[in-house]
Amino acid sequence: MVERAKALRYSALAITDECSLSGVVRAHVAARDAGLHLIIGSEMRLTLPGAVSPSQANNNDTDLGNDNPHRTRAEAAMAAPPHARLVLLAQTRRGYGNLSHWITVARRRAAKGSYLAHPGDIEGKVPNAPTLAGLPECLALLVPDASQSFETVFAHAMWLKTWFQDRASIAVSLLRRPGDEELVKLVRRVAEFTGLPIVATGDVLMHVRSRKPLQDVLGATRLKLPVAECGLRLEPNAEQYLRSRARLASLCEREWLENSLALAGRCGFSLAELKYEYPREVVPDGQTPIGHLRHLAYEGLARRYPGEVAAHWMPQIEKELALIQQLKYEAYFLTVADIVSWARRQKILCQGRGSAANSMVCFCLGITEVNPAESTLLFERFVSVERAEPPDIDVDFEHQRREEVIQYIYAKYGRHRTALTAVVICYRPRSALRDVGRALGMDLQRIELLTKSMHWFDGRNIDTRRLREAGLDPDAPLTQMWIALTQQLIGFPRHLSQHPGGFVIAREQIEQLVPVEMAAMKDRSVVQWDKDDLDELRLIKVDVLALGMLSALRRALEFIGEKRGEPMRMQDIPADDKPTYDMICKADTVGVFQIESRAQMSMLPRLRPRCYYDLVVEVAIVRPGPIQGGMVHPYLKNRGLDDDAIDYPPELRPALKRTKGVPIFQEQVMQIAMIAADFTPGEADGLRRSMAAWKRRGGLGHYHERLVGRMIAKGYERDFAERLFKQIQGFGEYGFPESHAAGFAQLAYFSCWIKWHHPDAFLAALLNSQPMGFYAPAQLVRDARAHGVEVRPVDVTVSTAESALEP
Repeated sequence: MVERAKALRYSALAITDECSLSGVVRAHVAARDAGLHLIIGSEMRLTLPGAVSPSQANNNDTDLGNDNPHRTRAEAAMAAPPHARLVLLAQTRRGYGNLSHWITVARRRAAKGSYLAHPGDIEGKVPNAPTLAGLPECLALLVPDASQSFETVFAHAMWLKTWFQDRASIAVSLLRRPGDEELVKLVRRVAEFTGLPIVATGDVLMHVRSRKPLQDVLGATRLKLPVAECGLRLEPNAEQYLRSRARLASLCEREWLENSLALAGRCGFSLAELKYEYPREVVPDGQTPIGHLRHLAYEGLARRYPGEVAAHWMPQIEKELALIQQLKYEAYFLTVADIVSWARRQKILCQGRGSAANSMVCFCLGITEVNPAESTLLFERFVSVERAEPPDIDVDFEHQRREEVIQYIYAKYGRHRTALTAVVICYRPRSALRDVGRALGMDLQRIELLTKSMHWFDGRNIDTRRLREAGLDPDAPLTQMWIALTQQLIGFPRHLSQHPGGFVIAREQIEQLVPVEMAAMKDRSVVQWDKDDLDELRLIKVDVLALGMLSALRRALEFIGEKRGEPMRMQDIPADDKPTYDMICKADTVGVFQIESRAQMSMLPRLRPRCYYDLVVEVAIVRPGPIQGGMVHPYLKNRGLDDDAIDYPPELRPALKRTKGVPIFQEQVMQIAMIAADFTPGEADGLRRSMAAWKRRGGLGHYHERLVGRMIAKGYERDFAERLFKQIQGFGEYGFPESHAAGFAQLAYFSCWIKWHHPDAFLAALLNSQPMGFYAPAQLVRDARAHGVEVRPVDVTVSTAESALEP
């Protein structure tokens, strides 16, 4: 839409989805890149009845009737208008906040997927929301319909003028329909009586008119009917596209178009004005955020490294703290640390993972459990000045107790200040085939046959062989239309869902930043933006995720503690236990964490992990990225060689030594780019993000020229540089960061140790933590019996609801 508006030389474009701002961030990015003025707005349909007859109103300036000559305009506007359709446009930051707040109010009083916008909201009747009265610093357009009576439209206009005054207008959209002449007469008459200006609008649904069939399919999908049965509920022609200025000039009066430009000129708000402010609660009175963070970090350092060892890590901590303070992220780290600290006080197992494991500050705060000293510390993978996105700390909690953590966050900060991040569910081949097929009235059985034959790796391509297998004629016009519309629809947003656990926490009301709506799950609320939207606007989220293995480990440790007669903690599990690694090398890993799949089992006897870092590599190497990048066989070949026998440039030794000259992790790619091609930390992080997205969006081409070109200029062989870039491309197929693999490897080792030394406790814990893992309970029981565990049948006289250990 933005690209089309730019091509048509529009000066501005307004995005006004119905009771939603979910698409405005993407529009903002596109408009910013195109140099187009974007106006943020929303459409609302009022739902309470009530009308004012023009014959009952009396304007001081204009006599509208003789039925009640003493009735004033204010009295006439007291009644709520029935089913008015409004378009609201944010003029300023304050106006945007008010609009976002109204959308939130309307969404929260209705079920998921719907809303109820009441006239009383604008009349100041919402408790604790006085700023909604008149929706200050927002423009309001009344959008009448040719089928409405003059009395109805007049009542709407009078009500609008009462509450919005000089910010009110009447919109007219001429879509070359039979009622256009009547609509113009109606609007002119209402404008004459009320004094409201007439504004030309497009009521646009598509960027080009050739999208009309797809628009009909989407409309039919929303109505849950085939297109053939929708009738007048779909648009009768293809005029709701972004029309040229010349075409609009031929349809609309010049004054209306000038009023449109004037309206655009009154809307100066940009999403770039949004500023995120952290909660205050995380900093004690009388302390500064950085002072409190430094205190907690050094307190944790003394706990992690007693004695003189702590002094070695002080420079690293100070380096991280300086960068955190420079970027104003102190409160974010304190917020996550507070959540983790609360969970541990409730004896809920939790562990941070992902790029946060590169941070010594996170390790000292207790957010992560992976010692950065045991891996290649690359803090720039986590936070750097040049990063265009905020840090991302993922914390896993026991999946059976995570809800306690979620409710703690709601209770601490209030539901008016926090909500979950949304996930935009987009059409994939299967869902697109289903929705388009139903909209076209295709046979449901054949739809299912075809969709079940599709796989994620098929992309947009639909093989004619599969069409025939589903009983369809590939050359039939209806089949061809089905496939063509499906291919157009793939990638379109379908609906909003909730993020697994990403929380946005604001200092004040969160709806002043982004609208909030109710989720399908009880006691959950969701903002209308997803992770990418939040990152773009630098709004920080806290990830509270669920991990089944943490539940199983906590239960297993409790069983072991009962057997031993004293508490057992994960810290009490000995490192480098030889029998445990012997079991791992035999691929005896049914039920353990991460290395239990068939692919991992086939790799274990070949890689033969004998220490923790071997497990880190094992977790990461059985992924599409390293496999597609051709890294597996070179690593296995080099694994038994001495470092001196491996051929790679000596200056790359800091990046590649631990993985035998083969890049396995994302951090290594960043290090290589900085060493061999003189990338800055920010450039290297940009390369990392492009690696993750190039299969979907492209974008690695300019990095190829920069990386390979700079390496050749520094004396590297072209073959080596090209081979390295090919390996980097492999990460686009899903590769692990070392920090992520390190956290998972730790849990993998803990679960293996328990499985080998306490198979009875391991099985009971797994059964009590279902659903989780790769194997069904029956397979877990069979494996435990093979390891000598006696599994007794249910006995109504002694059995409890959960599995238990017996003498």
